[in-house]
Amino acid sequence: MRPTRATVLLTAGLVTLLGLPATAAAAADPADLYVNNSAGSHCTDGGTGTKAVPFCSISAAAKVVKPGRTVWIAPDTSYPEEVTIDRSGEQGKPITFAVPEESRSFRAYLDKGLTIDGASHVVIRKLSVPGGAKVVGSGNIELDRLYVGAGSERKGLVVGEGSTDVRVTRSDLTGVWIDGGARGTVLGRNQIDGVINKADVIVTDAPGTAVTNNTFVTDCVAALAVSGASAGSSVSNNVFVNWHNDRCTSPAPRTGILVAANAAAGVRADYNVITGPVVKMAPYTWAGKAYPTPAAFTAATGQGAHDILAPDFDAVGPKDGSPTIDSGDPTAPGVIPADYYGKPTADDPRVPNSGKNGGYIDRGAHETQDDLSGVGLDVAPAWAPVGTKVRATSKAASSWAAALTYRYDFGDGTPLVATKATTAEHVYSTPCACEVKVTAINAVGKEVSGYGYTKVAPAGPLAAAFTAEPDLPTGTNPISGPGPLSISVDTAATVAPWPVTSMDVDFGDGETVHSEDLSRTEHTYKSPGDYRVTLTLQDSKGAKSTVAKTVKARYAPSGYIATEPFRLLDTRTTNTPVQGGNPIPVRLPNSTAIPGHELSAGMASAVLNVTVTGATEDTHLGIWPSGQPRPSTSNVNVAVGGTSSNTVTVPVGADGKIQAQLNSGRASLIVDFVGFYQPNVGERFSPLAPTRVLDTRTAGGALGGGKTRTVKVAGVNGIPADATAVALNLTSTGAKEQGHVIAYPDPAKRPATSNLNVEPGKDKSNQAIVPVGPNGTITLFTNTGSTHLILDAVGYYGKDGKALFTPVVPKRLADTRTTGKVAPGATTTVSGLPANALGAVLNITATDTTAPGFLTAYGYGGKLPGASSLNTLPGLTVPNHVTTPVGTGGKVNIFNSQGGSNHVITDLLGYFTTG
Repeated sequence: MRPTRATVLLTAGLVTLLGLPATAAAAADPADLYVNNSAGSHCTDGGTGTKAVPFCSISAAAKVVKPGRTVWIAPDTSYPEEVTIDRSGEQGKPITFAVPEESRSFRAYLDKGLTIDGASHVVIRKLSVPGGAKVVGSGNIELDRLYVGAGSERKGLVVGEGSTDVRVTRSDLTGVWIDGGARGTVLGRNQIDGVINKADVIVTDAPGTAVTNNTFVTDCVAALAVSGASAGSSVSNNVFVNWHNDRCTSPAPRTGILVAANAAAGVRADYNVITGPVVKMAPYTWAGKAYPTPAAFTAATGQGAHDILAPDFDAVGPKDGSPTIDSGDPTAPGVIPADYYGKPTADDPRVPNSGKNGGYIDRGAHETQDDLSGVGLDVAPAWAPVGTKVRATSKAASSWAAALTYRYDFGDGTPLVATKATTAEHVYSTPCACEVKVTAINAVGKEVSGYGYTKVAPAGPLAAAFTAEPDLPTGTNPISGPGPLSISVDTAATVAPWPVTSMDVDFGDGETVHSEDLSRTEHTYKSPGDYRVTLTLQDSKGAKSTVAKTVKARYAPSGYIATEPFRLLDTRTTNTPVQGGNPIPVRLPNSTAIPGHELSAGMASAVLNVTVTGATEDTHLGIWPSGQPRPSTSNVNVAVGGTSSNTVTVPVGADGKIQAQLNSGRASLIVDFVGFYQPNVGERFSPLAPTRVLDTRTAGGALGGGKTRTVKVAGVNGIPADATAVALNLTSTGAKEQGHVIAYPDPAKRPATSNLNVEPGKDKSNQAIVPVGPNGTITLFTNTGSTHLILDAVGYYGKDGKALFTPVVPKRLADTRTTGKVAPGATTTVSGLPANALGAVLNITATDTTAPGFLTAYGYGGKLPGASSLNTLPGLTVPNHVTTPVGTGGKVNIFNSQGGSNHVITDLLGYFTTG
């Protein structure tokens, strides 16, 4: 555990072996060469080997590479060639062949073999060479992270013919021959397998060979065999695993280290581990004599004084309890600190440092590592006033926790706290919501971090505070989203020196919510209005605080989303007519409640076409949001036995429903869904003075039963070509039979809904909001008989629209039954709209009519348009949904034609403002 000169020696060993300290991979030099024969690489051996146009073969690069340059070989590529490298680098400027370090793939593949012949200062890194590799007549060669194969007919790695200073590290080797006068060869941190009936590594006449920190697996003869003039060679820090293989035909015992008599005097062996399951094993054969134990070997030769014979081979390796841990010689010739995987030498604090001079390098190719994988952090108290002592306690996921160092950052800009302790304390001087960070660092520099949080509050008494803002939807998710009249209560402004343990909110409408901490909460009101909201808090010390304020719940300005019309309700199909005085709920598609029509949960108001038919007496129908009181307004007026329809725009109730109630009598009710308004989505609206788009009395003739007619509505009459929907007043006249008219966007998809019910002898009108179909058109259809149709545009929705819609609970603005009839040719002015309104959605009803005629709504101060808003008939009460511009002062004019006098009732459904 204590620092020793072994640490210095490890670094020095790395410098000696590799020429420089370990560093990050160098960046590519513009003069480097590239090899990549994969599909799409555009390679050619006739080029210059650039990254854009690489060489197709390694041989092509080997012929031209210069000192100091790297040949970058693409990972996961295979080259069916035998490569010979005979060009040399220079001192400090080697020639390098390598796969990029950042590549996920470990190697590239050279199938037929590699020869380095007569070269010097060459580095080969991350190549797989199943055909074997040779280094002959060469010097200062580094082979790192290779796979070199061998077979019965070929050798694996050969270093010979006088080669000097060849270093083979961190590689997978099968069969190694070092001979022919090779000098100063190093085998370090390799995994080495043997060839059947041959030794794993054969060293012959190769002085100065260092076999250090390798893991051998031999299943025949010997792991390492040294003979001949090999003086100055060493065998240190290795693990020899003697294995059994039925294909081994040699009768000799399996041997870890075999040194011939002619080499024994010049070879040194120590700090090795010999293990394996083979019963027939002689750990050492030295100068022709076998030794069964390290003690016997040491007594006879003076060698192997620190060797270990480990009978339990399963306990040997980079694992807890292994005799290889922290027991090697850090000064051994050829030692390198980085193991087979590139991991550094690490000191296991649980194991005594039994290596030479107290060193802690492991034996074998692998270095045991701390499994530091994470660190948790607890901060207590997590909430406290300024001046309170806060303690951070860490818990690391590490087997070597005793060796960790911790660095604490308390998140307030104060200096970091470095300590060996698992806890650190801190006193905050200013309020903050601080993130506390601990970094655990092990002995080899690996770092992991964990986080905790603390709220440091101002000192003083508990003071409740909150803000309440509209909670508006941001999308059209049918599963979740705030409905209309929702608010969000945010308690972040509260001053709480200690944790809040109880929070109660009274929303002022009879609803309350309780929480055991300080948090944001949401609420949806059933009706717009002003509500007194009260927040009551209690903290962990028992202190209490209450605050109240008035909150305004209002409908928010909204955009429009047009849908293909579909039917919500038809009581004729269930034989359940509506009874006068009994409200019935109608479920809207603002959730998943209506299969096939899952629309937004944030829907604020719905646009419907409502039809009443088969009334048993003269009556009217009212529509309003569920959960609210019934207003004194009406939407559809119908005569006994008749059919009447009207467009209705109504806010969505808090439960996603609306209510419909017939005033008296009994009738069937049909409700069709047309579209909806919602904040933060949809298109804006631009109102128009009523503009005639179609009049079949002057063009095209009456629309026959079962026939369709396509009408251009966008790109004409001031409506842009990219409008998504148009608001139209649809009027029928001269109908031959009772029937209905449908206005829809796609001529190929006629819905099973209706917009207008027609009757012979009666001019009838209804407003429709219709999505724009192909080429800016809509399609009209009547089911039976024939009728003339008049179409007046009153506005459009689109990207360049001007205004957003704010719904209101239906509200009566004017009723001439209390002020006197509107005479023929006269105009009544309706006020009470917001002064900034650009347009309004009204339900206008004409009653007590003395002669046929029409009413036209338009902005106060504007020019009377040549179109109508509804048609009046003697003896009938006629309503219509009217969208109209609003004039100065928030006023609307309603003009009565020359037909006869009328009472006019005006109800407000909503208004448009610039948004």
